[in-house]
Amino acid sequence: MFAKDLMTTDVVSVSPDTPVREIARILVQHGVSAMPVVDEKGVPIGIVSESDLLRPAELDEGRGHRDWWLTILAKGEELSDDFLATLRQPRSIARDIMTSPVVTVAESTGADEIARLMHTLHIKRVPVIRAERIVGIVSRGDMLKALSSKPKAPPSSNHHGFVEWIDEHFEKSLRRDHGLPTSPGTPTVPPPAPATQVTAEHFRDLVNDFHTTEMMKRRHEHEVEMSRRRETVRQLVDTHLTDREWRELVHKARRAAQNGETEMLLLRFPAQICSDGGRAINAPDPHWPSTLRGEPAELYLRWERDLRPGGFHIVARVLDFPDGVPGDIGLFLVWSG
Repeated sequence: MFAKDLMTTDVVSVSPDTPVREIARILVQHGVSAMPVVDEKGVPIGIVSESDLLRPAELDEGRGHRDWWLTILAKGEELSDDFLATLRQPRSIARDIMTSPVVTVAESTGADEIARLMHTLHIKRVPVIRAERIVGIVSRGDMLKALSSKPKAPPSSNHHGFVEWIDEHFEKSLRRDHGLPTSPGTPTVPPPAPATQVTAEHFRDLVNDFHTTEMMKRRHEHEVEMSRRRETVRQLVDTHLTDREWRELVHKARRAAQNGETEMLLLRFPAQICSDGGRAINAPDPHWPSTLRGEPAELYLRWERDLRPGGFHIVARVLDFPDGVPGDIGLFLVWSG
């Protein structure tokens, strides 16, 4: 079973500038507990949920209590001073309260991989994208419905639940191919016909021919590089980080520290994988994590869950500027003071 078989297609979303009260009204109106935040191009950059709205209010008093608060919030009734304090600047719009970056999956992503992501990253839902746009969303509830519709439970002698069973079977080697795509050979300009007399004009023609050939060569190389970057972006969006790969990265970081280094490059990726083409990272804008997608987003979430409590930092830097725009981005794990 794949994401396209599990997902809910009637997805409600909001923009990063949507006010908190409007978010609450939409959640109550549509009877959902969360929804994606999308940019002006429709690319998901975060998830906003009831818990995001009510943070840091206590959330352990039951679903009915949360719905009551949301209804009051949406209708604009009087709220306590303590609760109003949670709605003041800067937590007043979706961008300020959303959870980001957001992990997405393709329509062809299998149910076992989705369950593994939810279990590993401690997330409750994943948007499903096609050509970078949301076409659906898969929640834990959708996964449980799919499980309950199966006549037999997954075969496992130590079965403790759907997510645990999936987690036992997810160790797959995800190979990434960064090879250059096959392209036609570089076009050439045929040499001019032999001249009966050597002239400066003929030499100027040779110079023009040389520059034309060089220009076409550079154009061809640029097209090949852009094709390579598009393919790399596609692979990084479609490829998901496994526990084994994460452990190997942490082990490499330990070896780097033993060698006297204070940081390590976790991943180098094209700026195009960022929803804004790397502009926020280049600025730098404190909201840059919300622009991450695919494997970079999962690396960020792994750091936030596993390493941030231990005092590690994560930094994104633009590594080069081809044609004056951000090219490759580096995601660095830092342990220096």
